[in-house]
Amino acid sequence: MSQTSGFPAPFTREDYATRMRRALDDAAAAGLDGLVVTPGPDLVWLTGYRPTAITERLTALVLAADRDPTLLVPVLERPDAEAAEGAAAAALVDWADGADPYAAASALLRPGGRYAVSDSAWAMHLLGLQAAVPGARFHPTTERLPMLRAVKDANELARLTAAARAADAAYEEIVTVRFEGRKETEVAADLADLLRRFGHEQVDFTVVGSGPNGANPHHEAGDRVIEAGDCVVLDFGGLMFGYGSDTSRTVCVGEPSAEVRQVHDVVRAAQEAGVAAVRPGAACQEVDRAARRLIADAGYGERFIHRTGHGIGLTTHEPPYMIEGEERQMVPGMCFSVEPGVYLPGRLGVRIEDIVTVTEDGGRRLNTTDRELRAVG
Repeated sequence: MSQTSGFPAPFTREDYATRMRRALDDAAAAGLDGLVVTPGPDLVWLTGYRPTAITERLTALVLAADRDPTLLVPVLERPDAEAAEGAAAAALVDWADGADPYAAASALLRPGGRYAVSDSAWAMHLLGLQAAVPGARFHPTTERLPMLRAVKDANELARLTAAARAADAAYEEIVTVRFEGRKETEVAADLADLLRRFGHEQVDFTVVGSGPNGANPHHEAGDRVIEAGDCVVLDFGGLMFGYGSDTSRTVCVGEPSAEVRQVHDVVRAAQEAGVAAVRPGAACQEVDRAARRLIADAGYGERFIHRTGHGIGLTTHEPPYMIEGEERQMVPGMCFSVEPGVYLPGRLGVRIEDIVTVTEDGGRRLNTTDRELRAVG
């Protein structure tokens, strides 16, 4: 992929047109007549258009086999829509305040048709469409087309790789700062600053779970003062070039106890096993099984309380999910986290997380920082 001054090449009209065709093919394979895509990550992925404000006014991309792609927008937002690169791959139809947007949308949909609709669609819009299009049935996109954005192209993979490298750089810096005697919120603020310094345009989360707080996987950094001997879970990420980063490492303030070393060794081995299970053609659940089996064999099975991984792209959490029961096969270009953890309530937590992409013959980590237990001051 060509780059200018370190920035990925922009997505082109043909990129968006290809995605629209792919989405329609996926819809047909799922027994659907098309898609209705409202503001959110799917609309960004398919058109590059991100409305400046998501309001009560209906905006929708309609993809259907019997017509050209059409983007329906409020007339006052038409200039912004026209500026989006992918909008050139669709016909643009506008509606004015005082008009009925659902009547305009109904002209684009077939009575009795079956359509996937964005998970984030407002209820009022979905109900308006149902009333305007007799007999039409609408299904959640994630339910019927869960893999819509799962397989990344080279440009997307380059963005995810850049985001992962920036997160890695932030980790290498955060372990040099002082932990002991400072609040979790102070270390979290340092992490956020580092993510921005290394190129993130948006910071989404900076988990700093020290001591017993580490046993809560989604702990929000609080006012607890970090103490010597604490095990500290660091989980952080955001957006860079529009694509996500997400990595976790667990460090120890000073010399780790025997228990901390034991749990960390188990989680590190489980994470290695999960990554080793990544290969094209294997079911996504095999990643979860590999990591979970090792943790269970070590006696901590009940203390691994979440799935092993989630997809990542325009959003931090998206399909595929690495969990028992997910039988979809891994495909080259898929990107997801592998993040087993062990959580001992009232004592400590340990989690290690990398973003991994499926290759033609296995998997490759996008995060490459050391996964050994590191001591901090």
